[in-house]
Amino acid sequence: MNAPLRIGIIGCGNICNAYFDGMSRYPFLKVGAVADLDLERAKAKAAEQGVPRACTPEELLDDPEIDCVLNLTIPNAHGSINLAALERGKHVYVEKPWALDRAEGAKVVAAAADRGLRAGCAPDTFLGGGIQTCRKLIDEGVIGEPVAAAAFMAGHGHESWHPSPEFYYKPGGGPMFDMGPYYLTALVNLIGPIRRVAASTRQTFPTRTITSEPLKGQVIEVETTTHLAGTVDFENGAIGTVIMSFDVWGHSLPRLEIYGTEGSLSVPDPNTFGGPVLLRKPREKEWTELPLTHSHEVGRGIGLADLARALATGRPHRTDARLAQHVLDVMQAFDESSQAAAHVRIATTCERPEPLPAGLRPDELP
Repeated sequence: MNAPLRIGIIGCGNICNAYFDGMSRYPFLKVGAVADLDLERAKAKAAEQGVPRACTPEELLDDPEIDCVLNLTIPNAHGSINLAALERGKHVYVEKPWALDRAEGAKVVAAAADRGLRAGCAPDTFLGGGIQTCRKLIDEGVIGEPVAAAAFMAGHGHESWHPSPEFYYKPGGGPMFDMGPYYLTALVNLIGPIRRVAASTRQTFPTRTITSEPLKGQVIEVETTTHLAGTVDFENGAIGTVIMSFDVWGHSLPRLEIYGTEGSLSVPDPNTFGGPVLLRKPREKEWTELPLTHSHEVGRGIGLADLARALATGRPHRTDARLAQHVLDVMQAFDESSQAAAHVRIATTCERPEPLPAGLRPDELP
């Protein structure tokens, strides 16, 4: 049996515990160190999770005992940390978004390829039971040929609940860079890569006031788009409608639906790993809930676990850097299309990730 992949985590913020929980089911992953700009926070996380070492980010990057960096920093540090890890000969897996812009992301793709290292990116929710079930249904032709999709994420931002919401309103934040990766990655997984985008975007409120603790009352200057509406044309001819907003108080829109020549599929929340999966066939008046063909008991970190298994077996990993770069390319195109009042052609492409076999245990990956 191959030795466990030794993980070093940089960034001990809000999402960190979800990764610890999700990775705990895979014996071939071992967290050897945690790091944060706030060393005391890293020490507290190490004590809480039983990790043997807490250190600074630079110390972790230089640690020869670490094989792979799990990058959980804020978005504007994703690219620089990824490049630093690759330059030191370490594989990387990063929280979304892949980078602040396509130029920064392309440098990371090239660095990984040049050094023969693996680079992966969240979200890995498309490996959960709900979306994998939908992928199986589409691949089996249950809804016929996909002709259209609808993806809607609308709310009023994170300042009412997040302990440190400032970065959601800075470059690399906003609804598209925050939540768009879940929806667009799911769409690419289900339908395929995207060839062009047309969109209108706006920034509605110039400031946001934090109402959550511990920063209640602090005012945030908004520096990013907060409402986007557009269409995406897939390479296979399907057309998607996408709305992402931090400017909406309430709505009754679906989250994600795929429409085919022989039926419609209601896809579960792409920010989750479970169901429900609903199918509506021609001339049926109601949706039918279908049983999941894949486990919903997986969690954040399955993408990193898949990267580790891919290293051991020599196969491609499903959260590949080229998928992340393609999604980043599409996300950036929304604002560009709005500013130019024209379609934006997407220069990148990628393969649809290989689907997971049905019936795997939550701790099992091929």
